[in-house]
Amino acid sequence: MNSSEEIQEPREYPWLPFDNITELEGWMELNNQELQKQLGNKPTSGQGICLRLLHGGEIYFHTNSDGDVLLEVTPEAEWVHPVITACTQVQPPKGQVWLLPQFSLTPLLLGLNTLVATSRLVLKHSYRAHRNY
Repeated sequence: MNSSEEIQEPREYPWLPFDNITELEGWMELNNQELQKQLGNKPTSGQGICLRLLHGGEIYFHTNSDGDVLLEVTPEAEWVHPVITACTQVQPPKGQVWLLPQFSLTPLLLGLNTLVATSRLVLKHSYRAHRNY
């Protein structure tokens, strides 16, 4: 693979909290379109979004082929587990990766809205402890 074919990670953007669900849905659609544009026909796995949290740590979001949501919460972001549980009604996993039902993404993002510092698209991410969710 030459340098022009390598996947370049997109830049990080400051988080602008959503005022309503319409803004959130627009943000999700815009990011989905940009992700598809960035990926093109390049084979990859683990694409999604990374949120860097104001009080430390990151959360990686990825939707699987069934529409379920995979979250990897880095150790520095474990403080956010109660928020994730409150928004999704899913208890923390044994590892770092959460498996959430598709319908939980919107309430989760609304719950995290004021806790996010930045967001960026992720073109490839290897989930840690992926068998522990």
